[in-house]
Amino acid sequence: MLRRRKSQPLVERIAGWSTRRPLVAIGLWFALLVAAVAASAAVPGPGARSEDPGETGRAERVMDSQPGHDAERESVLVARRSGGGERFVDDPTLTATTGELVRALRRSGGAAEIRTPPAAGHVSADGRSGLVTFRLRGPDDALAAHYDATVRAVRAVAAGHPGVRLAQSGDRSLTTAVDEKVKQDLSRSELTSLPVTLAILLVVFGSLIAAGLPILLTLTTVVTTMSLLSVVDHWIPINSATSSMLLLISVAVGVDYSLFYLRRAREERAAGHDAPTAVRIAAGTSGRVVVVSGLTVMLCLIGLLFTGIGQFRGLTIGTVVAVGLAVVGSVTVLPALLATLGHRVDRARIPWLGRRRTTAEHSRIWAGMARRVVRRPVRYGGIAVLALLFLAAPMTQLRLQDAGPTNSLPRSVPAVDAAIRLQQAFPGAASPTRVVLWRADGRQVDSVALRQAIGRLRTRIAAEHLAPVAVARVDRIVVVRVPLPGSGTDATSVRALELLRDKVLPATVGAVPGVRYGVAGRAAFAHDFVTQLRGRIPYVVGFVLALGFVLLLLAFRSVTIPLVSIVLNLLSVGAACGVLTWIFQDGHLGGLLGFTSYGGVVSWVPLFLFVLLFGLSMDYHIFILSRIRERFRAGVGARAAVVEGTARSAGVVTTAALIMTAVFSVFVTLSAIEEKMLGVGMAVAVLIDATVVRGVLLPAALSLLGGRAWPRRPATAAGAPVPDRAAAATG
Repeated sequence: MLRRRKSQPLVERIAGWSTRRPLVAIGLWFALLVAAVAASAAVPGPGARSEDPGETGRAERVMDSQPGHDAERESVLVARRSGGGERFVDDPTLTATTGELVRALRRSGGAAEIRTPPAAGHVSADGRSGLVTFRLRGPDDALAAHYDATVRAVRAVAAGHPGVRLAQSGDRSLTTAVDEKVKQDLSRSELTSLPVTLAILLVVFGSLIAAGLPILLTLTTVVTTMSLLSVVDHWIPINSATSSMLLLISVAVGVDYSLFYLRRAREERAAGHDAPTAVRIAAGTSGRVVVVSGLTVMLCLIGLLFTGIGQFRGLTIGTVVAVGLAVVGSVTVLPALLATLGHRVDRARIPWLGRRRTTAEHSRIWAGMARRVVRRPVRYGGIAVLALLFLAAPMTQLRLQDAGPTNSLPRSVPAVDAAIRLQQAFPGAASPTRVVLWRADGRQVDSVALRQAIGRLRTRIAAEHLAPVAVARVDRIVVVRVPLPGSGTDATSVRALELLRDKVLPATVGAVPGVRYGVAGRAAFAHDFVTQLRGRIPYVVGFVLALGFVLLLLAFRSVTIPLVSIVLNLLSVGAACGVLTWIFQDGHLGGLLGFTSYGGVVSWVPLFLFVLLFGLSMDYHIFILSRIRERFRAGVGARAAVVEGTARSAGVVTTAALIMTAVFSVFVTLSAIEEKMLGVGMAVAVLIDATVVRGVLLPAALSLLGGRAWPRRPATAAGAPVPDRAAAATG
């Protein structure tokens, strides 16, 4: 009776199809690229608007229902550059400059509702600074031109009065500054990440062609990802500030996955196999690692959706698309390219770099380290655990606090410097909180009682904070812009916000029958974001840990392996977050890294680090554990299997970690402090995972567990152990 031939695993079948029809596989990949670019050009228009959490989101939904609900406003600080001098109202130079500024703004045609000193709230507490406020004229499509006109007017007046400081900031100024920095950072990321990666790949492979394949695949992945996301943005908002993050994550993951595949294929060809056979073996080994790792990263990122925060939806979708395309490219178009090139992939060698051996060899350094660790696992493992706990210790004092534009961007940005000066002289004037008033029945909210209540609110706020309160009535809502003390996200602003919500508003506008209110703005958003995030963190962490446990349980059929891996991952992530806290919250290394500490860590960074790093570290764990289990199932002793498996996997894991660290370090060169935080956290965690965890903690834990870590060895009829094909296939 004939036995039915067992079908090949899916990854090997896909790779086999690509090698048999390389031109079709390559053509389909580039057709996807062209289609994505064409789709992004064919779907114009503004992107979807993100929905903020909590009371902020409710207030913004009410405002969005009223076109032109809250026109953009700008402020100009008028003060002596040298400081000191007479009071503003008694200084003829300042008053004359202010008058000239008002005339210039009126001539520009871009300003309306201009208010100047000595109106209430327009002279600072020390009496030496004045504040000119105005609304940008509409309609919406003319706001940019009107803003530019006001900027030119302010600059012209400032040029004629060198002794007077005219510092402009406001809604449009800060938004423009952020957008410009995002574009600059994206260009810097493109110019820095790929050349650095190419240099490392040249050292690894010693061949321009071999090093160029991962770069080519990554470039096409990045372009396809960005094009697809520009289409998705019309339905699911994707923050433009995430572009740089997605670019660098795409580069790191794309090169990492290509490296695993390409390195194994070259090793098999060096062992004597022809190109199709080498590609098939690589698909059955490294190809499976890539697929499992990519799926793990994508599934872990889905955990961010448990936060219920709209901003995470775009970030999650963008990262999932980037990782998914990197996986698809590495198991389809890369095998096709390797099959087409054959031995020509090693041509165009670089002198002195092309002499590296490509066979799977032991790393003597890592083998020696693993050998010492397995002989004394308690000593070395204990030292490593204490070191990581020491690095993680600052995390116990972690304060989640959003930066806001004034803390996120460097003060060298003129709008940021102006906002800081405005904040110092007129607390809350640069980024006031918005109080939205409406009626539940949808009728006109305006009434005599409400006007009186708003008058009491304006009087109280202006008296306490010495900054102007602006009121805008639009159709069925009223928007009151209330300045709050503090930076907008610090403890002072939070206390003022809670006072406003809990006491001031209920006692004033909240006492008017039928009127409802909600508080939005930067301070309210930061507070509501952190509050909701803290409440949802247990769900995200629980989902990711449970997912990691199940995936490792299915991969290795062992309960102890998932538990050990989860503990080691938590140690490395905790150490990275501790370093992050010590540097950015406590203010160390600010001069070297180019930031000014504001006393906190951006609220979403630690959670995003945990989710992304937990997924990314799985590929290292799966790769190393597979090699160790392969040696154990082949009959090698438990401790010897740890040494041999660690040594066999050292080369490719070290290279992958080096590339990831280099790419994530590019984040540190970007402008925004949250991007610097992300770069430092990712780079530190990858280094820890690839050195301390892989070289010390994992060997120590496995040597203590011995054979109990693995299922029983399969045996032949004679009782001799045989190699585990499943383990070999994942290695």
